[in-house]
Amino acid sequence: MAVFTPTWAVEAIYGLTAQSLKQQGIKAVLTDLDNTLIAWNNPDGTPELRAWLTAMKAAGITVMVVSNNNRQRIGRAVANLDLPFEPRALKPLPVGIDRAVRRLGLAKSACVMVGDQLLTDVVAGNAAGVRTILVRPLVETDQWNTRINRFFERLIFKMMSPLHYLEELNDKH
Repeated sequence: MAVFTPTWAVEAIYGLTAQSLKQQGIKAVLTDLDNTLIAWNNPDGTPELRAWLTAMKAAGITVMVVSNNNRQRIGRAVANLDLPFEPRALKPLPVGIDRAVRRLGLAKSACVMVGDQLLTDVVAGNAAGVRTILVRPLVETDQWNTRINRFFERLIFKMMSPLHYLEELNDKH
């Protein structure tokens, strides 16, 4: 079950603070796109997203999209957000995450993969050797291909022990 177990879990990516990430030695947030950074059916994002990205940038933490989507789809989605991205990541394989870490020139210990799916984001991050953060999907509806993953995720969640929360970890320091 370790391959499916995220390092931490939080409600939303916006719940991650620069302070909590820096306390963990994290310099780069690798993030899934759909239902993690933006709602899959709202490609423009929200004011909350822009505020979070501004806070990360001010703290010197790089945010990079690592997505299975193609270059054109991701490019359109992040055009107004000025974010680097790694398309066709091939998650659950570690390929895209490994490419992103190399591009950033950071140690894997300084990166974290954030996503809303165990079977793609968490598995890929764990396979790549970076810490992982599972978030709740931004919206309840999914594209057809993600619905299949959600079915299997529900089965895996039933077998998993309670998840660790970043806020709790930071409260202990």
